[in-house]
Amino acid sequence: MRQKREKNAPGRYRKTLREQVRENKALAAVYVILRVLVVATMVAQFFNGNFENVFLCILTLFLFTIPSFIERTIKIDVPDTLEVIILLFIFAAEILGEIQAYYIEFPFWDTMLHTMNGFLCAAIGFSLVDILNRSDRFTFSLSPVYLAVVAFCFSMTVGVVWEFFEWAMDSFFFLDMQKDTVVNAISSVMLDPAGGNVPTQIQGITDVIVVLEDGTQRALGLGGYLDIGINDTMKDLFVNFIGAVVFSVIGFFYVKNRGKGRFARRFIPRVLPDGGPEDTEHAGAAAGRESPSQPE
Repeated sequence: MRQKREKNAPGRYRKTLREQVRENKALAAVYVILRVLVVATMVAQFFNGNFENVFLCILTLFLFTIPSFIERTIKIDVPDTLEVIILLFIFAAEILGEIQAYYIEFPFWDTMLHTMNGFLCAAIGFSLVDILNRSDRFTFSLSPVYLAVVAFCFSMTVGVVWEFFEWAMDSFFFLDMQKDTVVNAISSVMLDPAGGNVPTQIQGITDVIVVLEDGTQRALGLGGYLDIGINDTMKDLFVNFIGAVVFSVIGFFYVKNRGKGRFARRFIPRVLPDGGPEDTEHAGAAAGRESPSQPE
């Protein structure tokens, strides 16, 4: 009986792409539509000679395969709702944000994506506890409060690392991933006439003139002082914080109520049991019904 269950397990849990399509036609439709749009964009960018954008399209197609790859290889069930949101997030960030310049046309676009990132990363961090609990070497137990804190800290860590990446790209490759902000007032101790530690303010800035090495002067004409990235970074981390807090609160009550909530379950990847269908009926670790992450 045990051998039969082990034999059936790979067929049930390491699904092929064709099996996933049959099980969820809506998810398959999202995959197909987004991939067609990306391929069409890639062809257009190729004929326009924008080969950097062609690379972004190829990267997007690769990123699209990650959720299904995880499901088919390491026995982690990514909920359909989470999978759709991940696909839309990738498309919105790479194709719409970068290639179609939505980051410039719609000021809220970057804020929306960073808020969503905070929410999704908290969900992923939430599920990591269950993933670690599958290993005998890392078995531990967390209360709902600590589990929510783990999810929050994981999300914020991902957000900080991403800001490090943006800063590195801007510093070494002179990109503008940290979008600049025009401000009309600045305050700095470097402006103190006495050379002390007293912040000196400049108010009502309407333009800035840049003096180059050869003495050439260039007015920026932006209507104020050009802040280099710091406001954008702080805004991104703040909205990431909001997304992380929202899901951490949802996750807290999800575990507190032993996985009875349906909303949070749509965003938490679940580690599938090693056995077959019979084990699935009794497995409730990730769903919270008998979660090892909460005290009895």
